[in-house]
Amino acid sequence: MTRERFRQLVSEALDTIPARFRRHLENIAIVVEDEPSPALLDEMEVEEPDTLFGLYQGTPLTERRWDYGNVLPDRIVLFQGPIEDVSETEDDVVTEIGETLIHEVGHYFGLSEEEIEAIEDRYWDRRQDAGAGAPDDEDEDEDDESTDEDGR
Repeated sequence: MTRERFRQLVSEALDTIPARFRRHLENIAIVVEDEPSPALLDEMEVEEPDTLFGLYQGTPLTERRWDYGNVLPDRIVLFQGPIEDVSETEDDVVTEIGETLIHEVGHYFGLSEEEIEAIEDRYWDRRQDAGAGAPDDEDEDEDDESTDEDGR
C-alpha cells in the first residue's frame, strides 16, 4: 500500500475516534513511519515476534504543570509495516489504525493501560455492530461533560 493511501486510511480511522476525545486533541502530530527501529524496540523492551503498531511521545495531559507551554507538539507515530502485516483488507487496516490511535490517544490523556483496554473493547464492539462501516457519531452532539451509558 502506498504511503498516501495509508495516510488517507489514517484520516478515516481518526474519524472513528469518539468526537468528545477528538475535540480535545491539541498540539499533537500524527506521523507515519515504516517500521519501529531495532533501538526503539530494545528501548521499549519489545522482543520478536512482537512489534509496535504505534507510539505516543510527549507529556500526558495529566502530568502537565501549570507552566507547561512553548513546546513542540506531542507525537503519535504509526508504523505502517506492522499494521499492514496484521491486516488482510483495507477495512482491517482502518480498524487496526483506529485501535492503535485510541491506545496512543489514551496515553496522551493520561489513561491507565486498563482504562485504555476498556475503551478499545468498546471500540471493537462498536465497529462490529456497525459492520466495520461508518464511525459511531452518537458523540457528535454531546457536550464535553457528557457521559456514556456506563457513566464515563
